[in-house]
Amino acid sequence: MPPGHQPGPYPPAGQPPQPWQPQPAPVAYALPPHPASGVPVPPAPPRSGGLLRRVLRFNTVLVVLLAVLIGMVAWQSVRIGELSTALRGADQRLSDLQKEDASRLDEADARLGALEKEVGGAFNVEKLAAAVLPSVFRVEAGPYTGTAFAVGPKAGDGGTNLFTNFHVVEALYKDGGRTVKITRDGQRFDAKIVAVNKLRDVAHLHTTAKFTGLTVTKTPAKPGQQIIAVGAPLGLTDTVTSGVISAIRETGYEEGPMVQFDAAINPGNSGGPVINGQQQVVGITVAGYLNAEGLGLAIPIADACKLFTIC
Repeated sequence: MPPGHQPGPYPPAGQPPQPWQPQPAPVAYALPPHPASGVPVPPAPPRSGGLLRRVLRFNTVLVVLLAVLIGMVAWQSVRIGELSTALRGADQRLSDLQKEDASRLDEADARLGALEKEVGGAFNVEKLAAAVLPSVFRVEAGPYTGTAFAVGPKAGDGGTNLFTNFHVVEALYKDGGRTVKITRDGQRFDAKIVAVNKLRDVAHLHTTAKFTGLTVTKTPAKPGQQIIAVGAPLGLTDTVTSGVISAIRETGYEEGPMVQFDAAINPGNSGGPVINGQQQVVGITVAGYLNAEGLGLAIPIADACKLFTIC
């Protein structure tokens, strides 16, 4: 049997074998031959259905994109509106808070001012003493000493008017003397006895030296008011004691009422000022009771100012 060939079917049993026959050759299925070189291949006919589908797809995508864009713009517009409303609300709240803060600050300033006024008006012995001591002097009238103080505006000649007690200068005055010595910070100045009132125990002095006169109260003294008494007891200048007005009394020994106070005084305080918390003179120290503490008397300053118009 030639190689590469398969044996045919076997004959049925009882039949003689058939002689070998060659198999038919396979048939090749081939494409038509290519056209000769140089001959163009005709283009395929256009497919109109595919182009239309592409256009429709593009338009659909475009519409979707436009819809998304419009939606985003609309959403942004809504958000911008919401934010604008929120900002306006925040601005209003901020404005309200600023107004509240301004109101609170004004209120705090008012309270602070009231507190400063209250503190400033508090009775401060140190502050009072510092303010009035430069206007208070030791008086030397012959062998006697006492206290005097500058009062009112400057005198017509530019000098200074002063008050003291008549009994401080009485001996000198009765002997015909009219000049006393006043001492301040170790310096001595001449002062003239201008006029006296024995009944009210007041004397008006004048010096050409220039000093600041103390102001006088325009309201009557009242019990309970805090005061300081300034003078030169026993010749000790710039002595300050404090207390309160105890009473307004008719003594029966002087013409008119007397201011009773409990600040300590001693011989030499006579003629010194009694000062209230507003740095104003309320009286002129005139006497203290012997063997008794806290019992001082002063002439109301209004009475002295009526007698001598220098206040």
